[in-house]
Amino acid sequence: MSASVALEFILLAALWGASFMFLRMGALEFGPLPTAGLRVAIAALALLPVMLARGLGPQLRQHWKPVLFCGVINSAVPFALYSYALLHISTGLSAILNATVPLFGALVAWAWLGDRLDASRALGLAIGFVGVALLAGGEAGLKPGASGSAAFWGIAACLLATLSYGVSASYTRRYLNGLNSLMVAAGSQIGAALGLALPTLLLWPQQQPRPQAWLAMLALGLLCTAVAYVLFFRLISRLGPARAITVTFAIPVFAVFYGVALLGETLTPWMLVCGLVVLCGTALATGAVRLFGRQL
Repeated sequence: MSASVALEFILLAALWGASFMFLRMGALEFGPLPTAGLRVAIAALALLPVMLARGLGPQLRQHWKPVLFCGVINSAVPFALYSYALLHISTGLSAILNATVPLFGALVAWAWLGDRLDASRALGLAIGFVGVALLAGGEAGLKPGASGSAAFWGIAACLLATLSYGVSASYTRRYLNGLNSLMVAAGSQIGAALGLALPTLLLWPQQQPRPQAWLAMLALGLLCTAVAYVLFFRLISRLGPARAITVTFAIPVFAVFYGVALLGETLTPWMLVCGLVVLCGTALATGAVRLFGRQL
């Protein structure tokens, strides 16, 4: 990996790690659905002119149905779920749970696309989901004053979001393979914005959010979504999807750091141990680490 690629890799992890902090700041004042809707609307407005300047408008018009639907399952649904979850659990815990995206991605690809799982990847899936079960069972990262029920639903929302990401990965591979990545990024954000437009308007807060919340949303939409998507697709083209997705391993490190340093959150020993179990399972499930190669 060259120095420039490594820098982009670290920057992407830092941006996506910060997204949990900005999501929480936005959700506290805008509410979950308006936060998600505003995020994708800002990203769509930022990416659309770039896409059109590259002459990709005709390709979007030709493939608009699958691209817009991809935005619903890859952005609208998971962003809304994470916005809700962060009202009840810490940013660190939500980021650790986000590390299960490759686990769900491998599971969905096996069930839907018939991907073969060797013994090493199957073991990784088992280890990863055991880590998630231990983490959820311990209610790690529960915010002070929150009830156990609220923590449960927050954790469940995170896992539904990661499942949605897993489904969207297989959907993209099946229906959008070979299409321009910038077009897919911009078109998917447009689809997400359209899908969330009505609930965003209906649930818009009556009290005007503070300037800090607006700044958080701008950072979330421009940096953590628009710029991050461009970086991610650049990494896919330069490293391949299997290596690019390993950025998932670094995201919790940044998210936990931001949460502890800027939001006053606590990283418990239980979160740390379970997080390491999840990451080890993910490394095996994605093939980043292999123990044996027998096909199942």
